[in-house]
Amino acid sequence: MQIIPASDYADMSRKAARIIAAQVKLKPQSVLGLATGSTPIGTYKELIRFHHDEELDFSQVTSVNLDEYYGLSPEHDQSYRFFMRTNLFDHINIDVERTHVPDGLAKDIEKSCSDYDALVTELGGTDIQVLGIGDNGHIAFNEPDDYFHAETHLVDLDQKTIKANARFFESEADVPRQAITMGMRSILNSRLILMLASGAGKAYAIERMLQGPVDPQLPASILQLHQNVMLIADQAALSMLD
Repeated sequence: MQIIPASDYADMSRKAARIIAAQVKLKPQSVLGLATGSTPIGTYKELIRFHHDEELDFSQVTSVNLDEYYGLSPEHDQSYRFFMRTNLFDHINIDVERTHVPDGLAKDIEKSCSDYDALVTELGGTDIQVLGIGDNGHIAFNEPDDYFHAETHLVDLDQKTIKANARFFESEADVPRQAITMGMRSILNSRLILMLASGAGKAYAIERMLQGPVDPQLPASILQLHQNVMLIADQAALSMLD
């Protein structure tokens, strides 16, 4: 795993955006695996700036998102489809038909999840998969468990995740208790995993991810098995490393 230190959140965001922009320039038909949450917002702002100031062209790019809250419509202001529209898609020239987010209103969960895995396989996997990391070490919504989940699946959210995400809702009670999340197989099939981390709250999870055993109780530790991972993190997030 390659560690790229950043001085702060803004520096982390710039460095991540440059890597993604280079990928799009070198391969206009790139498949980008995208993440939500507060961590990648700065990176998306930089990509929007590259699009407007440097004519970075997303017209042939395909995107695949990691997850979606179960029970929220795409129009709900806390759905991840809405997040992606307001923080990236509406501001660049990406074809909305090429943007993919799990269906949070799926009636047949098993089929919807299977279809999502088939989509990623049909696309040939992602060229870059952007990841954040939860305080408990989750990636996407793959929570600590007794085993790693290979396929896209419906997950019961950990109480720590619910509490951490409550800041985006009016109250903790409004946070959905379930989500549809990409499993480890599709994540690990990416040609480059780009993990972003900022703040002291991520330091313990980063330390365990890098220096602990591969353990499903710390889902991000499975990235030790991938051959091409870049961790871009600020000093606070890296503060517990040897």
